[in-house]
Amino acid sequence: MAPSTPHAYPGPAPVPAPAPAPAPAGPTAAELLSFALRTASDPEIVDSLPLDPQGRTWIRLDGPGGSEAWLIGWPPGTGTGWHDHAESRGAFATARGRLTEHSLVVRLPSEGWRSLELAPEVDRGRRLDAGTGRAFGEHHVHEVLNESTREHAISVHAYYPPLPLIRRYSRTGRVLRLEQVEHPEDWQ
Repeated sequence: MAPSTPHAYPGPAPVPAPAPAPAPAGPTAAELLSFALRTASDPEIVDSLPLDPQGRTWIRLDGPGGSEAWLIGWPPGTGTGWHDHAESRGAFATARGRLTEHSLVVRLPSEGWRSLELAPEVDRGRRLDAGTGRAFGEHHVHEVLNESTREHAISVHAYYPPLPLIRRYSRTGRVLRLEQVEHPEDWQ
């Protein structure tokens, strides 16, 4: 009997390190906020917006990296109502006046519901004076208001990817109800 030839058994195959998460396509929420703050501080751009004493006015702007951007005028006492921007991240900055944002700090299911009862601790509020702003991620549910009784407010908003839709909600106490889904052709 011939001696057997020893076989080398390679140990377990090395496990490759996980690939880093891909960078988000387009501008980040922080980059959108930087754009909104920079644009809100430009008096030439802000002064280009015609203001209406009764209703909100807006002008579409060229946002960074393929984002959608808007300059919006808010007469006293106007607001957006509760809404979200679907899969878009975004930011806004106040150029003139003061805006109030009410938001929810919980991520809602993006589909499959018509009405939800919210827990008591999910509400947040903030005031954004001229020169301040905020960024937010996907599915951010909020309402933005000009609570002044005398002064217009003006703000700059940016979203990426460009808004695929806006979901509008009504709210009674702790109950949030999906009322309407708007598509770009509804507001452009």
